[in-house]
Amino acid sequence: MNRRTLLLGVSALGIAAFAGGAYVLNQRRTAEAEAAAAATPAAETNLLIRPHSPVLGPADAPVTLVEFFDPSCEACRAFHPVVQEIRRQFPTQVRVVMRYTVFHQGSDEAVRILEVARMQDKFEQVLDAILEKQPTWALHDGPQMDVAWRVAGAVGLDLKKSETERLFPGITGVLNQDAADVEALGIRQTPTFFLNGKRLENVSAESLIADVKLAVESP
Repeated sequence: MNRRTLLLGVSALGIAAFAGGAYVLNQRRTAEAEAAAAATPAAETNLLIRPHSPVLGPADAPVTLVEFFDPSCEACRAFHPVVQEIRRQFPTQVRVVMRYTVFHQGSDEAVRILEVARMQDKFEQVLDAILEKQPTWALHDGPQMDVAWRVAGAVGLDLKKSETERLFPGITGVLNQDAADVEALGIRQTPTFFLNGKRLENVSAESLIADVKLAVESP
């Protein structure tokens, strides 16, 4: 074996060793990435849905749309008919989980209205009314929460009972837990949607319906 042949052989072995090492490194990185990806949804699921979260639609629906919303948010009001349309199109396939995100002044009181409505089995009608009449109470120069309470009363909320129920400690617990989850998930705007655990980006009315439709039709 001459010197040139020996050098070529050593070079080939070096390249093979390097390639093998690179392959192992890539495999390890891929495995680590897959493990991290597999771990993330489970952690987020605990943050996305709490036992106290209002659920619209069948509890056992195969597709879950989580909405982080602020009752005072104009964009949330604009998306509400879109969410209603999704529920109309997929009445048994989709459940909507509502999470409170109190970014605006007065929104914590609006949540108390909604939670009292839930205690009185009037959550949906009060939610619809509060959002529909949002321009009358969520004013830019300061919210008028007495107006919001009257809006709720007009669709059947017992305002006399509400005087006591609005102070229920459990409602404060809901507000605190949802605020903690909003911070943990890094939510900075409303509405923010998660579809089957995945955060949706750059959402429009059309894209939201299309994404939900795709989730429903996926095996």
